[in-house]
Amino acid sequence: MISVQGVAERILQNVERVIIGKRREVTLTLIGLLCQGHVLIEDVPGVGKTMLAKALARSIGGNFSRIQFTPDMLPSDVTGVSVFNQKTREFEFRPGPIMAQIVLADEINRATPKTQSALLEAMEEHQVTVDGTTYQLAHPFLVLATQNPIEYEGTFPLPEAQLDRFLLRIRLGYPARADEIAILDAQQYEHPVNQIGQVVSIEELREAQEAIKSIYLDKQVKQYIVDLVAATRQHEDVYLGASPRGSLALYRTGQARAALAGRDHVLPDDIKELAEATLAHRIIISPAARIKDISAEGIIADVLKRVAVPGATLGTGR
Repeated sequence: MISVQGVAERILQNVERVIIGKRREVTLTLIGLLCQGHVLIEDVPGVGKTMLAKALARSIGGNFSRIQFTPDMLPSDVTGVSVFNQKTREFEFRPGPIMAQIVLADEINRATPKTQSALLEAMEEHQVTVDGTTYQLAHPFLVLATQNPIEYEGTFPLPEAQLDRFLLRIRLGYPARADEIAILDAQQYEHPVNQIGQVVSIEELREAQEAIKSIYLDKQVKQYIVDLVAATRQHEDVYLGASPRGSLALYRTGQARAALAGRDHVLPDDIKELAEATLAHRIIISPAARIKDISAEGIIADVLKRVAVPGATLGTGR
């Protein structure tokens, strides 16, 4: 049986040659890939979002494409279009950039809701339909979508139903002083992303994706997941809590985190560590709480304090 931990460590070490000092964020992105989910990166420009996607694609030997979203972009610019070939007298499908294995959807909130929906439908169904014909997307398939949380002019914020499609939301943030110096040194002659190669085959990645599904969750851990999600719905500062898709996100990512640690079972600590990344973007804060400048991350931290952690007998009652 394949070692998920071994596969993950090879990818992590390779990507960290490019993304320096951000192991937790790189690990969360890798968890998204292993869970066959998608990741929303909400951060300011220039912190390495594009390089993260490129490095991940190179590490697995996957196809990479980048979509720069703009207000005038059409759904066909994402999915592809049928073009009439005058020689054959037939329509030919010209695939769009969504037909890659690692897709960077840059500034997704600059696209109109219609174009956003085309991308998000492809993310959910793993297929696109153009002129009545359905085309399957590549496997593995990961969308890394980015949006700038500071600049709102000329944007179309993702509605709750679309945010809910993302398995995880992460922020890279600025590097530490020593890490930023290391970044300067690493790029003195050439960008390190040009020097990294494939370290894991697509087949190994697929086996790892299947292997994490067999990671054991004790009944108490499942109850803990459901209690955490229910607590977001009942919190006094929340207008709309996390959906059952949030519970599934915690379940799947918990399995992946346990596998990355070399364990065959999920601990409550896995769930606590992943709660913010999987749930914060799924809740809508009440207007009164917004006035008090209460954040979704703060609410998740409060929920983690309120909900009792299961006992220490986990993993023994299979």
